[in-house]
Amino acid sequence: MSKHGSVNGNVPAGREPGAGRTHVPRHASAAQADSGVFEPRQASAPGRPRQDGLRIIWVYPDLLSTYGDRGNLLVLTRRAMLRGLPVEPVEVNSDQPVPRQGDIYLLGGGEDLPQILAARRLRADGGLAAAAAGGAVVLAVCAGYQLVGTRFGGVEGEPVDGLGILDVCSGRGDRRGVGEILAEVDPVLGVPSLTGFENHQGVTTIGASAQPLARVTLGVGNGDGTEGAYAGRVLGTYLHGPVLARNPGLADLLLGWAAGPLPPIDPAAEEWARRLRDERLAAVAG
Repeated sequence: MSKHGSVNGNVPAGREPGAGRTHVPRHASAAQADSGVFEPRQASAPGRPRQDGLRIIWVYPDLLSTYGDRGNLLVLTRRAMLRGLPVEPVEVNSDQPVPRQGDIYLLGGGEDLPQILAARRLRADGGLAAAAAGGAVVLAVCAGYQLVGTRFGGVEGEPVDGLGILDVCSGRGDRRGVGEILAEVDPVLGVPSLTGFENHQGVTTIGASAQPLARVTLGVGNGDGTEGAYAGRVLGTYLHGPVLARNPGLADLLLGWAAGPLPPIDPAAEEWARRLRDERLAAVAG
């Protein structure tokens, strides 16, 4: 079993009711991306989406999409639409260039070899690093969290270069973190407690230019009592669930970073999100 679990391929995403009806365009080739779908557009200032809406890029779902992490794309799309914000969700596979004009970039979990391949291709492509440097929002989960850092452990624990987007360094620990996790978020972010599940053997050290996302009250997280990390608009976490379905406050934080102040959502549309969150919090409390 790899440090990211024994899942091969994609797992159907957990999602809020109605989210599955969102159409996510799939682009047939890199040539198509270059010839029109990803036509360069005026980049938006942080917190100010383009007039044609938020572009949410799901990076390498063919390599990084375990434990229903596609649900993060569905939740962000749904919560933007519920507020009347135009949104363009886009999937970019590993044989395609990563567009540099996105507003939010999502990376999911994956096993060792796909993680290494993803890191290699993303380093060569340069699009994700350029977008992050330009102020785009990045959410990276588990394997994605490790590879946006400076270094992570390979198949035998050997060091593999990451993207250097987030000042964290990961390796292989002595124990495996498997199960439910609960963590108290850095108060600066104004997000309620995080609930999710983890399945990894990674140990992550946070560098001087990043901050812990949360402090663990149940589970393993980074391995030192903290969970995840963030700097600017780049945020990494070990939480699956998917994390944004379980934690709509975190989803809204990311949307707010990209779009600025958000109008409220009709409370009736929040009912299922509240039920899921209450159920999971009650489960770990018991």
